[in-house]
Amino acid sequence: MPWYRRLLPFMGPAFVAAVAYIDPGNFATNISSGASLGYALLWVIGASNLAAMLVQVLSAKLGIASGKNLAEVCRERYPRGVVLGMWLVMEIVAMATDLAEFLGAALGFHLLFHIPLLWAGLLTAFVTFFILGFQRFGFRPIEIIISVMIGVVAICYLLEIFLVRPDWGRIADSVLNPRFGGHEGTLLAAGILGATVMPHVIFLHSALTQGRIVVRDPERLRRIFRFEVIDVAIAMSIAGAVNGAMLIMAAATFFAQGFHEVGTIEEAYRTLTPLLGNASSVIFGISLLASGLSSATVGTMSGQIIMQGFLRTHIPLWIRRLVTMLPSIVVIAVGFDPTNTLVISQVVLSFGLPFAVFPLVSFTSDSNIMGVLVNRGITTAVAYCLAVAIALLNLYLLYILLFAGG
Repeated sequence: MPWYRRLLPFMGPAFVAAVAYIDPGNFATNISSGASLGYALLWVIGASNLAAMLVQVLSAKLGIASGKNLAEVCRERYPRGVVLGMWLVMEIVAMATDLAEFLGAALGFHLLFHIPLLWAGLLTAFVTFFILGFQRFGFRPIEIIISVMIGVVAICYLLEIFLVRPDWGRIADSVLNPRFGGHEGTLLAAGILGATVMPHVIFLHSALTQGRIVVRDPERLRRIFRFEVIDVAIAMSIAGAVNGAMLIMAAATFFAQGFHEVGTIEEAYRTLTPLLGNASSVIFGISLLASGLSSATVGTMSGQIIMQGFLRTHIPLWIRRLVTMLPSIVVIAVGFDPTNTLVISQVVLSFGLPFAVFPLVSFTSDSNIMGVLVNRGITTAVAYCLAVAIALLNLYLLYILLFAGG
């Protein structure tokens, strides 16, 4: 049998996880970064994507080796008080995630079809319920739907890059000469990190691989893991390219034309038309809508995994969908700025990352849990360095916000 046919049964989990890496929160942070600082933070996207690949590989490996997801292993290994605390943190993260995804899809409907934002939010809820209904037929239909939506977003941004004709010399300079660009750049970098390495999807990915193909033979375990690494590499490369294209589009269009204050998704949509023509804004709106609907579906699935894993209980999917979308409806009804809310939600996500990454590295380094798939020493060292770097960036961000007027 050809290698690609052997690979196909293992393809899918990483694509579901990758949706979280191109959700509307990424639109908000990447557009804000590109418009205000040009190509300066493109290197942050690249570094964050490499970190995301490592984290998602470890998450998938935990599910394959242990037959349990990250939340379940936390429940087994940590004291009850710690488990409850982690569950609360992850629920806050799940709400911040859902806020970004729901608002993004609602904005997509609003911008494309000129529906009032509140009605667009209700339409988003209905469509998300419809997509989630396919779960009754197994994991494959959901994976196919989400993979198609990822394809839509990727194609849209390929077209956008063709339209904007970016400065490749400045792109190379950003990658080769990393810099933050002051307090604003650090805040946006933390938002990019929070939007790229997503805590809720770390829990979800381990659940998607935990019972997909159950084997105990060491060699077969290694083979399954190798296939999953390929799945992660392909899916996350696409997600990273889309993220980079978002920032490049904003830098080449808004920053280059002097529109440094284009900080909202709505402004970006409106400004693209006079700069690049009507087609560009329509492509942008379609990509935002596909991103919002697919990531809202994944966010609800993640919330179920987190609750079930930590508390050994779950609530009907439609109730969770209703509860998690309420903050988004409130934000829309009260009239908060959607894009600022999206950026703040991504910063909240970055603060939740250490609570997912540190346990993940710890568990995947334990041979009693992982068996033959236990981390190598270099993998553990790199992963812990990543976790510490995330924690330090968040502490610095907290200092800026509280004491430096950021």
